[in-house]
Amino acid sequence: MQALTAAILAGFVGYAGAWYLGMVEGNFALLLFLATLVTGAYWVAERLWFLPQRRRAAQALQAQAAEREATLARQGIQAGDGAQVAVARERVLAQPWWLDWTAGLFPVILVVFLLRSFLFEPFKIPSGSMIPTLLVGDLILVNKFTYGLRMPVLNTKITEGREPQRGDVVVFRYPPKPSLDYIKRVVGLPGDEVAYLNKRIFINGQPIERQPIDDFFDRESMRYAKQFEEHLGGKDFRVLVNPQSPGFVPGVEEFPFRDNCRYNVEGVVCKVPPGHYFVMGDNRDNSLDSRFWGFVPDRNLVGKAFLIWMNFGDLGRIGGFE
Repeated sequence: MQALTAAILAGFVGYAGAWYLGMVEGNFALLLFLATLVTGAYWVAERLWFLPQRRRAAQALQAQAAEREATLARQGIQAGDGAQVAVARERVLAQPWWLDWTAGLFPVILVVFLLRSFLFEPFKIPSGSMIPTLLVGDLILVNKFTYGLRMPVLNTKITEGREPQRGDVVVFRYPPKPSLDYIKRVVGLPGDEVAYLNKRIFINGQPIERQPIDDFFDRESMRYAKQFEEHLGGKDFRVLVNPQSPGFVPGVEEFPFRDNCRYNVEGVVCKVPPGHYFVMGDNRDNSLDSRFWGFVPDRNLVGKAFLIWMNFGDLGRIGGFE
């Protein structure tokens, strides 16, 4: 069992290392699921087989020591090795290293698996596409049950939950490459006609409310950017827009339901298909979003982002957000 366990642990470490070095496309959900299964199997084996074996060995040791003590007592000799027997018994009962690193870790891995799969999942913001709402380095939590619980790995929905609303900040699996997680704001719902023309959003022909506010100072680039407050789906949030950049959407990819979109020099108009969503970043001129690669299918949704739980560079950012 030691050799088998060492090989299994080496496999996990090797996979994680290859993922870190970019040699393979990692799948953390699958890795965590397999770790839960493997450590769970060891935990069951420990409770039903290995621990009872060690207990029987400890009882046999204790019985041998008691028999030896009784034999010596009949000869008028007092045995003084009780402490040594106790130490030996503890050694027999102790878990070997290969069970410490499997069965011993199972409760922790199980709790992480359940929390991450069905309640909350942490993410780190890697880019500036959601500035000013979310900054690079923000550590956020995503609610996994708001839009319905899904089976881990298979991603099959097992509860309905509620539908995403306009203005929600959502994490989803990037449609062109589902192994990547993206975060954007929901702008269009199934059946909506969404237009982004001359830097303004229109929903079903109606412009959404937008008011200019004080410029945003980006500490990373040491520059100011034009900032506006938008109102969508009952939510007020800030966006960055560069009025000087063209409205034309460059580098548009081919994507499912591409025929639902019309592109021109002013921007794009799209009819959102059933079961899909149109999403955009709050940093409008620096966001790779639905304007470029299309719609987000419902099956790709991971959850609703709702909390910044840490930013090591600015603790004042901790808290909820829209």
